[in-house]
Amino acid sequence: MVKFIHCADLHLDSPFKSRSYLSRSILEDMQKSAYESFKKIVDLALKEEIDFMIISGDLFDQENRTLRAEVFLKEQFERLEREQIFVYLCHGNHDPLSARIGTVWPDNVSVFAENVETYQTITKNGEEIYLHGFSYQNDASYENKLDAYPSSQGQKGIHIGILHGTYSKTNAKDRYTEFRLEDLNNKLYHYWALGHIHERQQLSDMPQIHYAGNIQGRHFKELGEKGCLLVEGDDLKLNTQFVPTQFIRFEKATLETDKTTKQGLFDDIQAFKAQVRPQGKAIYQLKVEVNSDQNISDHDKLQVHEMISDYEENEHNFVFIEDLVISNKFEESNTLVKEFSTELIEDTTVYDQAMNDLYLNPKASKYLENYNDFDRKELIERAEALLKSDMRGE
Repeated sequence: MVKFIHCADLHLDSPFKSRSYLSRSILEDMQKSAYESFKKIVDLALKEEIDFMIISGDLFDQENRTLRAEVFLKEQFERLEREQIFVYLCHGNHDPLSARIGTVWPDNVSVFAENVETYQTITKNGEEIYLHGFSYQNDASYENKLDAYPSSQGQKGIHIGILHGTYSKTNAKDRYTEFRLEDLNNKLYHYWALGHIHERQQLSDMPQIHYAGNIQGRHFKELGEKGCLLVEGDDLKLNTQFVPTQFIRFEKATLETDKTTKQGLFDDIQAFKAQVRPQGKAIYQLKVEVNSDQNISDHDKLQVHEMISDYEENEHNFVFIEDLVISNKFEESNTLVKEFSTELIEDTTVYDQAMNDLYLNPKASKYLENYNDFDRKELIERAEALLKSDMRGE
C-alpha cells in the first residue's frame, strides 16, 4: 500500500496588483491565500500520515519570487521532515532551474534535474516506489522529453510519472511540453501527476492520469474549490480523493429579483451573501436580473454596490462582491455580445491590438494584471453598459 498527496501550481506571491482598492484586511487575506492553502495541504499530509508528497511544478512566480516564499516553503518541508514524509518536486515554466533558487531544502526534499531522472523510495509498508520526472531549465520549455521517461515494463513496484506540461486536447495558450494520452499510456505507469493546467481534471482512470489544478484561485478564470489529490492504493488499484484547501474562492452567480428600489436590491443581495457565507471566504462576480422593465439608474446601482461592500472587512468569512451587474431581464435577449461571432471574440490579433497601447505604457502596465486572464465576453458586456449609460446621459 502507498499513500501520497499530489499538488501543483502553488504560485506563491502571485500578484494582486489591480485589487489595491480592497480593504486592507481583505487584500492581506488575498496576498496570503496561497500560503494558507499550502499550509492546509501540509496539515492534511501530517494527519493522513502519507508516505510522500508530489509537487508538479510552479512553486513560485518567477518575477515575483520573494525570500518570504522560500523561507515559508522550507518551514513547511521541515514540518514534513520531522514525520519522515518525503517531498518530490519538479520546477515548471514559472520557476525554472535557471531562476537559481538559493534556499537549501531539508534532506527529505528531492528536486528533479533538467534531464529525466528516477527516484526510488520505500513506503512505510515496504512497497517499492519509482518516481520519474524532470524540471524545466528555462521558462519556455517546448522540448518534449517524454521519450526519455523509462518504461516500467517488467519492473516491480509502483511507478509514478511527474510532468509539468500541456495535454494536446487542452485549450491552453502556453503549450509547454505538449503530450498525448498515448505518450503517457505507453510508459505503463500506475499514476501520472500532472501540473501546469490550473483546472482540476482526470484524463484517464487506467492508468490514473490527473491534473491536480492549482491550490488557490487568483481570478475569475479560476473558479470554485482548489486543493490537492490524496492518492491511496497498491499496484493493482489507486484511488484518488480531491481535498479542498483554498483560503478564498472565486465564484460567479446570478440572482433574480422583483425588487427595483435601492433598498430592495440591497436586501436581496445581503440575503444572498448570508446564504453563501458558511461556505467560506469568497469573492464574487454577481449578476442581478431584475424582473421588471423599470429603469434603474447607474447612480442607484453605484450606491447599492458601495453599500454591499461595507462591513465585509469585519466578517471572518467575507463575501466580497467585486463585480456587480444589475440589469433588466428583458434586455438580455438583445445584448451587444450576441452581435460578435465566437471566432471574432477569440481572435487574439484583434484583442492584442486593442490592448497594446495601454499595456505598452510603462506607467499604466505596472498596475495591470495579465490581460489574457480577462473574460472577453464580460469586457463586451461592460462596454455595452457604459454605452447605455452615456446614451441615457447618466
